[in-house]
Amino acid sequence: MKKVKGYHGEWNMGSPGGWDYQRIAQILGKMAWDLIKENVETDVDLDFEDPLINAVPGFARMMLRAHKNRYGGNAVHAVLLAEAETLEVVKENKNLVDYLNGLDGVKASLAGPAHLSLKNGKVTCNGSEATVIFMDFNLNTLIKIGQDEDIRPIKEAIKQGILVNPKGMEPIGAKGVFEAITEGYRNQLSEDTIGHTPWTRQFYPHATTDPQGEPIEDLVTWTETHWEHLVLKPAHGYSGHGIFVGYKDKNPKKQIRQAMDEGDYIVQQLVPLELWSELSAWPVLEDQSVILKEWQTDFRCFITDEGLQGFLARFGGVPTNVGSGGGIQPIALLKGPLTPRVAVDRINQNLLKLGYQTYVQIQDEINRKAVELGFTYLLGPIMITLRPRILTMDHIEELRQYTHHLWQDALKLEALWREGKLDNLVRIGAEEKELAFQQPWRGSPALMVSDGLFSFGADLINGGD
Repeated sequence: MKKVKGYHGEWNMGSPGGWDYQRIAQILGKMAWDLIKENVETDVDLDFEDPLINAVPGFARMMLRAHKNRYGGNAVHAVLLAEAETLEVVKENKNLVDYLNGLDGVKASLAGPAHLSLKNGKVTCNGSEATVIFMDFNLNTLIKIGQDEDIRPIKEAIKQGILVNPKGMEPIGAKGVFEAITEGYRNQLSEDTIGHTPWTRQFYPHATTDPQGEPIEDLVTWTETHWEHLVLKPAHGYSGHGIFVGYKDKNPKKQIRQAMDEGDYIVQQLVPLELWSELSAWPVLEDQSVILKEWQTDFRCFITDEGLQGFLARFGGVPTNVGSGGGIQPIALLKGPLTPRVAVDRINQNLLKLGYQTYVQIQDEINRKAVELGFTYLLGPIMITLRPRILTMDHIEELRQYTHHLWQDALKLEALWREGKLDNLVRIGAEEKELAFQQPWRGSPALMVSDGLFSFGADLINGGD
C-alpha cells in the first residue's frame, strides 16, 4: 500500500531554490523540540538531523561533478549567479557559497551578471575563470536583464555548457507539460509520474476530455460550470502570482476573463484540500490561547543525477509559497512504533499542554535564533511552526522511487520537446528557445525540484491513515 498520497503541483527545472532554508529550519526545529521536552513529557522519538533531509551537500556534490566532467582535476571556481538586487538579501545563496568555500580545493563566488566577462573565449568572474555556474534566475529574466546589461558572458556560459541548470531542462518546467502526461504521452511514461500528476489542460476554447476521460465540448465553458473543483495558473508563473483557486475565488467569469486576456494559462484539477491539510498547535494573541489550526502543506523534493537529495516543507494558506505569505516547517523522521497520525496528535497535545505563555516564550526564542541565522526571505522573517512535518523511512523510500522515475520521465519529455512535439504546451520566446537548444540537458548533472501536495499520514481525510 502506498504511503505517499497526493500530487506534484509543479516542477522547477530552471532555478529551484529553498535548499538552505530547510537546513536552517532543521536547526530551529531541533532547538524548539528540545525546549518543548524541557516543559512537557513526550514519548514521541524524532530525528531532525538525518542527512537525508538536507539538500545542501548533494547540491554541492552535483556542482563539483559537473566541474570534474568538464575540467577533470583542474582548479574549481564555482559561481552562484544571481540578480544584482538579490546579492545582499538572499541569505541561502550566500550560505551555499560559504559552504562551497569550506570544501578542500574549491573556490566559490556569489556574483551578479556584471561580475562576469569574457577573456580569450573563457567566462570569467571578477577576473578568475568560472568552471561551473548555477544561475539563480530563469531564461525570461535573463532576456530582461539583457535589455540593460551585457549578458554575452552568460550566453557564452550556456553555449559552453558551464551552467549546471542546463537551459534545455527549463522548458520542461512549464506547467502545461503536465498535459502531455495526463493526455498524449501516457504510454511512454512511468505509472509513478502519471499517478502523481493532476489532470491539466492548456486554457483556451477547445474540445478535450475531463479528468474521467469524458468529452468536453468547450474547455472554457466547462471550466466555469466546474469552477469549485479547479484552479487556474500561469503556465510559466512563480511565487503563487496569478493563481485563481476555484473554491476561493467566487467570481469565475472575472477570473476566467483575466486568464483569457493574459493568455498562457493552464486549468488544473484541484487537489482535495483535506489531503494536504494538517493540524498544528498555534497561538492566538487575541485571547492568549493555543488552538489547533488547520494549515495547507507543500513538500518540495530536490533531485540530481544522484537521485533524491533533500526536501523543503512549506505551510500556509493556498498557495503555500513563502513569497505569498507562507512559511517553512521543520521536518522530523519518526522513530519507533508510532504511526504518523498518532505522533502528530501527541505532539499537538504536548504543545497545547504548554499553555500560551510557555508556547510564546519558546516561539520568541526560536524567532530570535531565526533572525540570527538569517532565516528571512528578501526583506522579512520566515514564518515557522513548532510542530514539525513528520516522515518515516517508508516515506523516504517511496520518495526515492518517485523522484527516480520523475528524472527519467523528464528526460523523455525533454527529448519530445526538442523534437517539437510539445510546442503547443511550452510557449517561450524565440531567444529563450534558441538558448535552450544551445544547452541540452540529456541527464547531465543538474538540480531539479518537484513541488508536491502530498500526505504522509496526518492529513484530514478519513483521519489520515
